[in-house]
Amino acid sequence: MAAGLRLRRLLLGGAALLAAGLLYAAVNTRLGLYVPCLFRTVTGWKCPGCGVTTLCLALLRLDFPAAWAANPALLLLSPLIALLAVRIAVRYVRESSAAPSPWEGRLAWGLVIALILWGVLRNVLGL
Repeated sequence: MAAGLRLRRLLLGGAALLAAGLLYAAVNTRLGLYVPCLFRTVTGWKCPGCGVTTLCLALLRLDFPAAWAANPALLLLSPLIALLAVRIAVRYVRESSAAPSPWEGRLAWGLVIALILWGVLRNVLGL
């Protein structure tokens, strides 16, 4: 597959994801409908991602204190997650491979571990 076609597919997928996110934000803010956290519903504990909807809506309003209050760990890790996603997307377009390099794989696992630790700490410490 040519690089141009891979780029087009990536941009279309990104646009679809962005449109879905904006639609969800509109439904959430206008109608108050949201997708509840299944983990929290079942266990009563906050998962590492609890608050992501509030965080994203706050970022859309450029309300950084509210974003921080919603999920500080995810807010801090977002630049690294974005960097990793962009690097993998660029590699996919250039080389037709989305496989992460060894250091990207270690970074991804580090992010997963950090978020799991955040999930445990936020419940143990009541954050």
